[in-house]
Amino acid sequence: MSGNPDEDRLDEIRQKKMEQLKEQQQSGGDAAEAQQARQEQADAQKQAMLRQHLTDGARKRLNTVKMSKPDFGEQVERQVVALAQSGRVQGQIDEDQMKDLLEELKPDSQSFNIRRR
Repeated sequence: MSGNPDEDRLDEIRQKKMEQLKEQQQSGGDAAEAQQARQEQADAQKQAMLRQHLTDGARKRLNTVKMSKPDFGEQVERQVVALAQSGRVQGQIDEDQMKDLLEELKPDSQSFNIRRR
């Protein structure tokens, strides 16, 4: 018996709630897309700044580091961008300067003493 006014009212409320949930899901998807677009734009700006402030040799060395240690490579990239934005980079960073920077930023390696008996 769908002629009951209470049941009709419940169906109407359910329908409105479903429409609200669909709208929220769609707007959540839009927010995620906007976040992704902002992230891609920030990455593009970072890459442009790295191209501007690093020589080819330094970029190759940094890419090699990123392949073996992605987290450390990202840290070095952020450091180079920060140096460039603060105006502390005159000209371009060459490969030797990149070696020095990598050495400076490298976490202290632990040494192990292995004694054979």
